[in-house]
Amino acid sequence: MAHTYATDVLVVGAGPVGLTAAAELRRRRVTCRIVDRLPAGLPFAKAVGIQPRTLEVWDRMGVVRAALEAAVPMRGQFLYVNGVEKARTELSVPPEVPYGFAALPQYETERILDEFLGRFGTSVERGTELVSFTQDADGVTCRLHTPSGAEEELRTRYLVGCDGAHSIVRKGLGLTFEGGAFAEEYMLADVRVDWDLPPGYNLRAMHLNDDRAVDDVLVCIPLPGRGRYRMSMMVPPELSTARQDAAASDGITHGLQNVRGPALADIQAVLDRLSPQPTTAFDIRWTSVFRISHRIVDHYGDGRVFVAGDAAHIHPPTGAQGMNTGIQDAWNLAWKLALACAGAAHPGLLAGYDAERRPVGEEVVGRTVRHAVEGMENDPDDPATVMMREAQLLVGYRGSPTVDPAGEGRGPRPGDRAPDCAGLTGPGTAYPLRLYDVLRERDHVLLLYGAAFGPGSATGSGLDALVRTARESSGGRMEVCLVLAAEAAAGADAHAIVEADGTTLPVYADTRGEFARLYAAEEPTAFVIRPDGYLGARLPLSPPDPRPLAAHLAAVFAAPPPN
Repeated sequence: MAHTYATDVLVVGAGPVGLTAAAELRRRRVTCRIVDRLPAGLPFAKAVGIQPRTLEVWDRMGVVRAALEAAVPMRGQFLYVNGVEKARTELSVPPEVPYGFAALPQYETERILDEFLGRFGTSVERGTELVSFTQDADGVTCRLHTPSGAEEELRTRYLVGCDGAHSIVRKGLGLTFEGGAFAEEYMLADVRVDWDLPPGYNLRAMHLNDDRAVDDVLVCIPLPGRGRYRMSMMVPPELSTARQDAAASDGITHGLQNVRGPALADIQAVLDRLSPQPTTAFDIRWTSVFRISHRIVDHYGDGRVFVAGDAAHIHPPTGAQGMNTGIQDAWNLAWKLALACAGAAHPGLLAGYDAERRPVGEEVVGRTVRHAVEGMENDPDDPATVMMREAQLLVGYRGSPTVDPAGEGRGPRPGDRAPDCAGLTGPGTAYPLRLYDVLRERDHVLLLYGAAFGPGSATGSGLDALVRTARESSGGRMEVCLVLAAEAAAGADAHAIVEADGTTLPVYADTRGEFARLYAAEEPTAFVIRPDGYLGARLPLSPPDPRPLAAHLAAVFAAPPPN
């Protein structure tokens, strides 16, 4: 058996979730290997919907431009029942949200993330399968089966399972995966049609029987290419996978099934029954049959081993929540693992992954099951809340052990998503910036807001103490930026040099007052923004006091060595 040098993290599975985890680790200079048992990526448009929050994640990473150039903007959805249009929903978000909804085939998502990962000198090790692993207090010993047929033993500090619904990592940890399965079976197809429905709109067409129960359904999601859609519909009896399901080795029936896919004639038959206008299907790329289960693990990790994405939660595809949730699992875990690998993490930081992400998974599983059974149009919440929730802009971590208590007051609180805003001006720029432009490709950021921190202010040692605390308590990993209130920004020297604790700080002016409005900042305030774009702390600075900041950072970072 061959032995290799140890690596910090082994990521198992090279779908969008595993690629996100590996890319974020490598972007932070963590040594990482990523393996996948398949010899090549699959050319299937499985997960298609991209939520606005995922685009914000990709913005912070530095891949959003490539994603948007390859994607189709999603504008809305038509709902037809028994051939009659019942609703037309426009997909919209508040104007301060920088991105809308998009559709991108999973193979394109994987291509973009794989190319991004390659910038850091790391590529997917194809045809390599994790066979087993054992862990101890210091690391994880993994046994891999390589493309040559040989076995390799790899010693790694952490193991991350992004290996899908049948995860060997989850099984190796002995985690439960409670839930059930839907009796209905569906077929998928990547196909073109010649109808003249407006581009960028989903189509959901249903037929109700005399008992008002759905007995036929067609869902079409636009893909790049004129008239191209990923369609899903109920399976005819001759394509049923029931016998195969009964023989499933682990009892989990979810995703694409290894049976004969539907033919173009099967797709056309459904279109003839349910399409809102006569149309012909052609140029079929692939088809498959798939099943839906709903399950979630009891823990997102144990010791030095973690699971993310479908390895941790599976559920109906309603609302395109699955892949997006998994990508955010990986993003949440990666920055914490990076600190742990550097010896810079508080001992309880990694436990925050389960504390923050498992409640999100539980909510998504429950909601998508309800929507699959009752229909999203019957959600009791108001339409604006439903839209924000489906966009995953309401995901938050209040109560997490790694954020400050939320407290009372207006505006985003610790654990909430840090909203974007426009109208910032910076030194040397002739155009306004967005806050996300300032945060892009940064990790831990301390934003100091107010008029008191501008050029010529009298904060003196107060600002010095805040900057010194941020850097010393984070081991030099936190960047500090000043955001001047609008009244201070009106001065001619708004972007003059500001120095604190022996270094120059970047200064941005809130010229339109949007930062103050969206963050409900009425007095000098410190905002700690985590690498995943959530507020870790919101601290009043009247007067500046570094002690609350030091207390917050002590719950995230390892204690700094004594001077």
